[in-house]
Amino acid sequence: MTKKPKWVVEKERGRREAARETVWLFGLHAVRDALENPRREVLRLVVTKNAADRLGEAVRHAPEVEEADPRRFPAPLDPGSVHQGAALEVKPLDWGRLEDIAVEGTGPIVALDRVTDPHNVGAILRSAEVFGARAVIAPSRHSAPETGALAKTASGALERQPYLRVGNLGDALESLKGMGYLCLGLAGEADVNVAEAAAAAGSRPICLVLGAEGPGLRERTRELCDRLVRISAAGEFGSLNVSNAAAVALYAATR
Repeated sequence: MTKKPKWVVEKERGRREAARETVWLFGLHAVRDALENPRREVLRLVVTKNAADRLGEAVRHAPEVEEADPRRFPAPLDPGSVHQGAALEVKPLDWGRLEDIAVEGTGPIVALDRVTDPHNVGAILRSAEVFGARAVIAPSRHSAPETGALAKTASGALERQPYLRVGNLGDALESLKGMGYLCLGLAGEADVNVAEAAAAAGSRPICLVLGAEGPGLRERTRELCDRLVRISAAGEFGSLNVSNAAAVALYAATR
């Protein structure tokens, strides 16, 4: 077997490293919103003629456009991705520092403790945008990264709603508390309703802390919350998935 030249090996390694630093978004809505987002660094658009026609003027924001055969769509997407004939390679968004975002606006912050399902995080981003949250934060590890599936579920909210992955969630909560935030952790066994706790906060900014379905909040996360709160249910065994719980909690904290 012939050994590859060093320059070929290095070129292939560079391509692999570059691929890890980019994200492929797919679907007409997610692709259009990314193309029209001035904060987003766009690299390459793969699109069928029909999809290009539907994207309209947004296509001109792509520096490189590759027209594709719908029967052999060349973008490196997971099998089963509903791309609608449009895929866009981009750099992940940089929203800056939590400390800066935390003092902007008037809405709550949503903190996610090991919520790894991109569909749940995408839905939470949609709710965060609707209810005017300042940011959604999650730990860098054991959380959903920025992916095409997340962007498609977020239905454009990923381009407008800050989503920050922080080095350590506990340290981020301590930082927010130092800035005056009231941290409310969602837990089914809590005695206080989230709406009552939010109302009692007065003018203090709120951080809503939600854990993964099943395990819930980790021990340190629970300890860092100022109060544990619940969402009242009509029945004894009622429960919501994390994205629905986030929507209800955001409504309660902002109404």
